[in-house]
Formats: sequence, structure tokens, C-alpha cells
Amino acid sequence: MHLTKAFAATAANLPLEPFELHRRDVGPHDVLIESAFCGVCHTDIHQVRNEWGGSMFPMVPGHEIVGRVAQVGARVKGFKPGDLAGVGCMVDSCRTCPSCARDLEQFCQKGAAFTYNGTEMDRKTPTQGGYSSRIVVDEAFALHISPALDLAAAAPLLCAGITTYSPLRHWNTRKGDRVGVVGLGGLGHMAVKLAAAMGAEVTMLSTSKAKEADARRLGAAGFGLTSEDATFTRLAGQFDLIIDTISAPHDYNKYLGMVRLEGAMVLLGVPPAPTPIAATSLIFGRKTLSGSLIGGIKETQEMLDFCAEHHVTSDIELIPVQQINTAYERMLRGDVRYRFVLDLKTL
Repeated sequence: MHLTKAFAATAANLPLEPFELHRRDVGPHDVLIESAFCGVCHTDIHQVRNEWGGSMFPMVPGHEIVGRVAQVGARVKGFKPGDLAGVGCMVDSCRTCPSCARDLEQFCQKGAAFTYNGTEMDRKTPTQGGYSSRIVVDEAFALHISPALDLAAAAPLLCAGITTYSPLRHWNTRKGDRVGVVGLGGLGHMAVKLAAAMGAEVTMLSTSKAKEADARRLGAAGFGLTSEDATFTRLAGQFDLIIDTISAPHDYNKYLGMVRLEGAMVLLGVPPAPTPIAATSLIFGRKTLSGSLIGGIKETQEMLDFCAEHHVTSDIELIPVQQINTAYERMLRGDVRYRFVLDLKTL
């Protein structure tokens, strides 16, 4: 067993604090990663504060983990000590169901083993995440990180990157496509960067005019101020694809009006209450309203390789782990551009 320093939530109403846990011994197919950085996802706040229910304490959050391999099991073939490696939102799945057979482990029909606030596939052993100095994971769920990427700025690719890359790839985004991105935050800024890298003409759709300059810096060619009704008229029927990253309540029907004939709108955000959809918003134009959840391991590796080739990383603010509680409050105020990353050497 490996005694591991961490930061954990011990209850939903308490701040995160220093913690120690035991990582398992390295098995034949395992890799031990000495973690260098971990991104901070808004999901971490939801889970730590039990906003979705079912949170298990003590909880070590974090599913955007990057570092260097320190030890490998006897049967590991894909990694060696010294390799850069990462762990994203999952650490295992059943590997046999139809979803897993299609490399869609996030939709494992037996339920994937998520990196924290879950259990291993034995449904008994709790998983603990990346606000920690090391992690042990089966090599099938470890990812190769190119040395061409800035390691700290690559950490959010393991969640924010794949969450936005996957729908862009699924809907075959290519050069010349018109892509609208709703919301400029941790997810939205990655959607802009990735769509632009794919050759799409990207338009940022935001309620804040102050976001325009940054959106253009990130790669957006256009900007639509969605607090003005005229924007929805001006951009009616303009987009092949809209990536909606917003978790606050908003009217999907208005945005569907900006989707072209046979285009699609994909939901990544999770508003707190159901949103009414008028059938005519879809029927007139044979449009698709869909959702997307992270990506499988194969696609996540593809995304990392794409980002290395196109020099795409997240815009981050690197902080010591001791600032995590302050970072949560700043995230809730939208006071980060665009992702906090924990420097785990500060543990």
C-alpha cells in the first residue's frame, strides 16, 4: 500500500482539508503515476457539496490528473517508468458490454468506475481522485501525454477537453463548418479552441459583451450577444452545430432557431430543472437536440494527440492546493480564466 497525501472533503458542509489515503499496491496491469497537476472541474464542487445527491465521504475530488509514471506492473506493455501520463474521469469499466466494445466506456451498461466519489468495479472499494500526490490505475485507463504539451495546461484536457472534443468529432466538424458555442467558461473556451483548430468558423454566443475580446483571442471569428433578441434573428439558421455549455436555466428553443436545416445542438451543461422544448423547434428543419458525456478512452487519447499536434491546451491559473476552498468560491463567481489547476508539489 502507498500512503498518499491528499486534500479531501469530509462532509458536504465543511471545507476541504489535508488528508491521507492508501493507494493499492501496483498489480500486474497497473501503473503508478506520481501526480504533478490536477485540474479543478465544476463537477468537483457539485460532488463535494452533495448537490447531486449520493456523495460519499471522505472524498478526494479531481479527475484531470497528469504526472509521470513511477512504477509499472509486470504485464504492463504500454507504459514505462518516466513516461508522462494522465487519468481522466474513469478508472475502469466492465470492458465487455456493447458500449465498452464500441470504446464508449463512459456509457458502460454496468456503470463505469469513475475516478472519485464512486467505487472500483467490485462495487466495494471507494475511488479517490486527483487532489493527491499519486494514483494507481489499470494501464487500460491511463493516457499518454505528449511532452509537446505544457503539462499543467494539459490537465484540463482530461475532462473539459474531451467533453467538448467528443461532440465536435461525433458531428463530423470540419473545415468551413459554422459552429456556435454557448457560454465562455471552462468548457466553452475549450470548445472554441478545438473547433477553430478543426477549421470551423466559430461564433461565441454569450450574455456578456465583455467576453467578446477573449472569445476572439481564443479563435472565435464571430460574437453574438444573447441578451439581445436581435441576435437570434440575425443568426437564425446559421449554424451547422451548436455546443451548449451552460448549466444555468435558458431557453433551448431560441438557440435551436439558430441551427440550420438538419443541423444539431448538443447539450453539455446540466441546468437544475428540465427545460421545455417545443416540437416545432425540431420539426421545422429536421434538427437534432442531443447531449454528450465526456468520451471513451480511445477518443480521449485521440483528443490528446490532436491537441499536441495543434498546440491546444487550456487557459489556466495554477494555484497551490491550499487555495482550493478559495478557488471554489471564485469559480462560483466566474472569477477564473478559464480553469484552476492544482500544483500538487504543494502537498
